[in-house]
Amino acid sequence: MTSSLPPRTDDELMELLIRRLPEKLQTVLNWLREPSHKWVRIPAGVLFMLGGVLSILPVLGLWMLPVGVMLLSQDIALLRRLQGRVLRWVERKHPDWLGLPADNA
Repeated sequence: MTSSLPPRTDDELMELLIRRLPEKLQTVLNWLREPSHKWVRIPAGVLFMLGGVLSILPVLGLWMLPVGVMLLSQDIALLRRLQGRVLRWVERKHPDWLGLPADNA
């Protein structure tokens, strides 16, 4: 049950998750996550969250809500803690979502 590897950081887990996305989306998210792009990241995060709330409309969907939270978590401590908890839960319960072996536990 105990692993000999040190625990992964939230940034490492986020990077594993981003690597599972299509290449174009990986590029955009990695660009948005850079500290110097805060002026674009915050409005984009808010728009993604609004799109997630308006998921009853075509094209928009619930998938937009976690993307918005992920973008805003770079700058808002409360969301950063929430993101960390969710990433650690995903690592424990659904390691395949991160591209990790399922028999990790």
